[in-house]
Amino acid sequence: MAGRPAVPIDLVRAFWARIRAGDVIEDAATGVGMSVTQARRTFRKAGGVNPISSTPVAGRYLSSLEREEIHALTARGDGVRMIARALGRNPGTISRELARGMTKERGYRPSVAQHKANGARRGPRSAKLAVNQKLREEVQRRLERRESPEQIAGRLKTDFPDQAEMQVSHETIYQALYVQSRGALARELTAHLRTGRSMRKPRRTEGERRPRIPGMVMISERPADAEDRAIPGHWEGDLILGSVASGSAIGTLVERSTGFVMLLHLPERHTALAVQEAMIEKIGQLPEQLKRSLTWDQGSEMACHAAITVATGLDIYFCDPHSPWQRGSNENTNGLLRQYFPKGSDLSVHGAGILDNVAAELNNRPRKRYGWATPAEQLDKLLSTPHTNTGVA
Repeated sequence: MAGRPAVPIDLVRAFWARIRAGDVIEDAATGVGMSVTQARRTFRKAGGVNPISSTPVAGRYLSSLEREEIHALTARGDGVRMIARALGRNPGTISRELARGMTKERGYRPSVAQHKANGARRGPRSAKLAVNQKLREEVQRRLERRESPEQIAGRLKTDFPDQAEMQVSHETIYQALYVQSRGALARELTAHLRTGRSMRKPRRTEGERRPRIPGMVMISERPADAEDRAIPGHWEGDLILGSVASGSAIGTLVERSTGFVMLLHLPERHTALAVQEAMIEKIGQLPEQLKRSLTWDQGSEMACHAAITVATGLDIYFCDPHSPWQRGSNENTNGLLRQYFPKGSDLSVHGAGILDNVAAELNNRPRKRYGWATPAEQLDKLLSTPHTNTGVA
């Protein structure tokens, strides 16, 4: 029986790049076009640590993921040169790999090739701090004086210029603190570091930092008619979150001209795909004149904004970071909604019908800013009054 098809290595690289940039598994999967099941399996199999480089070639040696890709490509009949191009490897490397992993009964087997490669490779070196007690004690004393690993590494070169065994790189010190298999230094010593972190954060290379959501169009490009609130159809949106344990949320949409509210039912999760599906369903209930724009913050739940725009015709704009006032109507409405959905509660217990009833109650509540008219009345009034958009280009 055929096994699961291998995930293309380019897709895996893109997935790990998003994980390294801070995405959660579900959002990383959605962003690169991988199924959530595949993404979770990939993450779990690697132990949460990227097994391949972000560069086209994973390093001097083929990785287990590349061997899985070779197996999939040979199974579909690709030749050596086609496989080499797909992996960014030399054809000679692929040819030798196929010979190494070939079996009489089942052809190329990645597990066989990996086992042979591991056996031929030199065993791992012992960690320097683990075998050199004098160096380890020196580093420990300096860490307790709250010197950083970089300061320690630099100073050791000055203090022991002719003793290579008493010199160590700052990266080796970090690995001895944080990596269990190289943990020659007590984990408690991390408390003496400036960050005090017990787990190391992923390190970005120069220029790697990017917006969390590809293809964002910023609020500065939003049409002028959205600013004066004279024409209906411009919305603001956000999530209100439930208790951390429940991981629950409710999507909120507020029409800027009238304060009219719609609530998105997110019964299980508030991933980008879940928000996309709920948004398309809810926006689809609106007449065309109310589908002009939506302004949201830069939360990863809007990673599928392009798909929402295609399905609904609603142009989506993103607020600047840390600027909630750019969604003032929505922020105010979310405050009102906490009367119904208290902070720290499990929001998943509220069904779609309850959300519609709460929205209807708010939409029929008199507002001072409208001369005590209700949002529902304001919306009916604006929809019944023709407007001519004379904005300039």
